[in-house]
Amino acid sequence: MTGLRVLVVDDEPQILRFLRPALEASGYEVLHAAAGREALRLIANSAPDIIVLDLGLPDMDGKEVLVEARKFTAAPILVLSARDREAEKIAALDLGADDYVEKPFAIGELLARLRSALRHRGGGEAQPMHVEVDGLAIDMDKRRVTKSGAAVKLTPKEYDLLCILARHAGRVVTHGQILTSVWGPAHKDDTQYLRVFIGQLRAKIESDPAAPTIIRTEAGIGYRFSEE
Repeated sequence: MTGLRVLVVDDEPQILRFLRPALEASGYEVLHAAAGREALRLIANSAPDIIVLDLGLPDMDGKEVLVEARKFTAAPILVLSARDREAEKIAALDLGADDYVEKPFAIGELLARLRSALRHRGGGEAQPMHVEVDGLAIDMDKRRVTKSGAAVKLTPKEYDLLCILARHAGRVVTHGQILTSVWGPAHKDDTQYLRVFIGQLRAKIESDPAAPTIIRTEAGIGYRFSEE
């Protein structure tokens, strides 16, 4: 039992009927808001531990709710988004959402995303200094990367790119976030440039660069570093 409070912000009754039993079975106390202003009142008054936010709300845009909520809560916010609204998903992530799940979605994936978001928010967003996944080891303190025990030679930019993804393992990092962090704001739209660097990086760290398991592509959005 988690003992945590989750706020589901969605105006579709069937979504709540689908989510509530699974969330309660996982130990969450479930709060519900069918509109944006109601959601903001509940966030302010009930202090949920995590928020599941649909972007399509009847009274205000879900991104507006996200912006307002971020003024007074640090709780993880997981966005629900329709498949054909990539631009809105990118905007939501850039505005402070922790992750997103596409509609329609599997309940198992949603629960896993909630657990991941809560882990990352816990402990005040401490930055990992050592990451290991699929034979790859990153020692950020010593700036050393190995694959199956052998040293991996990376350029400074490749290393910075790897680290920003690894520090956000399990979460989507958008193209704009990566480009701004590694190359600066002037390059925030150079997605083709980023794809070239991702290809070079995968060639050095993936067991099969054609079928990557460490750095996964989120089509049209960005990349997600594996937690497994």
